[in-house]
Amino acid sequence: MHIHILGICGTFMGSLALLARELGHRVTGSDKGVYPPMSTQLAAHGIDAGHGFDEANLDPRPDLVIIGNAMSRGNVEVEAVLNQRIPYTSGPQWLADNVLRERRVLAVAGTHGKTTTASMLAWILEQAGLAPGFLIGGIPRNLGVSARAGSSGDVFVIEADEYDTAFFDKRSKFVHYLPEVAVLNNLEFDHADIFTDLAAIERQFHHLVRLVPGNGQLVVADNEPALSRVLDMGAWSPIARFGRTDQAQWQLGDGVDDQQFVVRAPEGEVVVRWAMSGEHNRRNALAAMAAASAVGVTLEQSAAALATFASPRRRQELRGSVNDIQVIDDFAHHPTAIAMTLEGLRAVTPRGRLIAVIEPRSNTMKLGTMKARLPDSVASADEVYWYQPAALGWSVLEVAQACPVPAHVMTTTEQLIEALVEQARPEDRIVIMSNGGFDNVHERLLNALEQRYGQTADIDG
Repeated sequence: MHIHILGICGTFMGSLALLARELGHRVTGSDKGVYPPMSTQLAAHGIDAGHGFDEANLDPRPDLVIIGNAMSRGNVEVEAVLNQRIPYTSGPQWLADNVLRERRVLAVAGTHGKTTTASMLAWILEQAGLAPGFLIGGIPRNLGVSARAGSSGDVFVIEADEYDTAFFDKRSKFVHYLPEVAVLNNLEFDHADIFTDLAAIERQFHHLVRLVPGNGQLVVADNEPALSRVLDMGAWSPIARFGRTDQAQWQLGDGVDDQQFVVRAPEGEVVVRWAMSGEHNRRNALAAMAAASAVGVTLEQSAAALATFASPRRRQELRGSVNDIQVIDDFAHHPTAIAMTLEGLRAVTPRGRLIAVIEPRSNTMKLGTMKARLPDSVASADEVYWYQPAALGWSVLEVAQACPVPAHVMTTTEQLIEALVEQARPEDRIVIMSNGGFDNVHERLLNALEQRYGQTADIDG
C-alpha cells in the first residue's frame, strides 16, 4: 500500500512513518520547516519528506493519506485529499487499527516527562528481554529510533499525548490506544490553543482512565491534585501510586548523591545508580519501573537497565563542548518543565555558570497564557537569555525584567550567538530550550565557539 503522510516531520507522524515502512508499506510525506532529529531520522530510513505542501505531492494518487493534527482546512494537500475523495485517516486511528490492536499497550501520559518516561520504560523492557514495540515522541539514544513495530501479541510502549487527534477528530490522541497499563505522570494546564482550562484536560484524562481494563493497571503520581480529581470521576482498574508520600506503593528515597536513588516497592527495595539527574527524572524512572513491574519485570532488572539509560535526543542532551563550555539541548517549553530542567542541571553543575537560553515557541506560549509564571521558572539559572520570536504576540521584555537572575532579550539568533560567545567562560553550561529547531542555534553556537577558541568541538555521540 502507498501511504502518504501530511505533517510527516512531526515527532508523532515521523514515528508513524517508520512503523508503516517497517510493516511493508511504501511511505511518502509532506511537511515544511523541518529540522533534526526527525528530519535526519526519516532520511536515514529512505523516507523523502519536507519539501513543503503541494497538490503534486499526491501524484501518483496514494492508497491512503494519514493527516497529522497540525493540518487544517485550507492546507493545499488537505483540500486536494477531500476534493479527490482520497481515503484518509488520522495518525492515532491508523496506529490503533494496524499496530496496537494485537498488542499489550503500555501508555505514558502526563503534561511533562512523557518522552523520557516512555524511553525509560521501553529500555527497561528491552533489557528484560521483552523486545517491545514502541512509539515515542523523540529519539531514545539507547534504542536508536523513535518507533519500532515489534511482534503481534508483544508489549508496546507509547507516549500518550492529550493533544487533539485531527481537524476531523477533536478527541485526545490517547483515547485511541486502549492501554492495558496507563501511566499518569502529572497534570497541569497546557495546550491553551485547544483546551479552555485545566478541567477540560482532566475530562480527557478521565476518558483515558475509562478505557483501561479491570485487569489492567493505573500507575499514578502521588501529590497531584489534578490527577486525584481525574480518579474521583471514576476508576475501574487497580491503582499503583508512586512518589514520596506514605500513600505511595512505589516510594522514592534519596541516595548518597543526585545520581543515585532508592526505590521501595511492594516486592522489595533496590538502589538505582545512573547518569541522569534531577527529581523529575527520578520520578520518571519510578513510574517506568512501576509500569514495567505490571508486565513482569523485576526491580533488579529495572535498576540494571536504568544504570545504562541515556536521555532521549533533545532532553538535557549534550550537543558538544568547546574550551570546556558545554552546549545542551532541551525540549522544555512550559514553565514547570523549564524549572525542572534547570533544577536538575543545577544539581550537577558544581562549577561554572548555568546559562539558560529560551525560545517561547509553543502554541500555549504564543498566547501568553504562561507569561506570569516564566520569571520564576529560571530561578535555578545564573543567567538567562530570552529570545523574542517574530510570531510571538507579546513582549518578553516584561518577563526579563521580572526575572530573579540577570536576564537579556535577543531579537535575532545572530545577536544571541554573538552575546553567548562573548560571555561564555570555561566550565559554563549553556542549556538551550525550545520545542522547535530554533534556527539551528545549537550547531551555530558550537561553530562560533570553535572559531573563537581555535578548537574542534567535542561532539557528544
